[in-house]
Amino acid sequence: MVRVMATGVFDLLHPGHVYFLSEARKLGDELVVVVARDQTARRLKHEPYVSEMIRREMVEALKPVDRAILGSATDIYQTVVEVHPDMIALGHDQMFNEAEVERECARRGVPAKVVRVGLLPHDDLATRKIVERILERARSSKEANA
Repeated sequence: MVRVMATGVFDLLHPGHVYFLSEARKLGDELVVVVARDQTARRLKHEPYVSEMIRREMVEALKPVDRAILGSATDIYQTVVEVHPDMIALGHDQMFNEAEVERECARRGVPAKVVRVGLLPHDDLATRKIVERILERARSSKEANA
């Protein structure tokens, strides 16, 4: 049995998330998704629009996902040790270096292989791009009604 672990914020679920998790699931027999804590999302990306508990529930409801858990707020590798994956799938935009992650996992007794999942062919649906389009439409609508 090959356990795959994927991580992310998953703030506003979009097709890129579904693609990433579907591709990660193809790498093994079980997919465990680690959803970033609110404070981690704030530190690495932005203030989350959706709370960590709801983001975890939404991710767990996706077909490719066997289990979704909240990550550690202090040490990302603590969750790796707890889940003990055989493989870790990284998204195209995640800042981690595959070789460094593999070394740190091995150092902690988890010899996981790290794989980077490619970009969805049409990546105009990333969270920040969706929000930008909503704001632009709101501005345009406001100007048209002024």
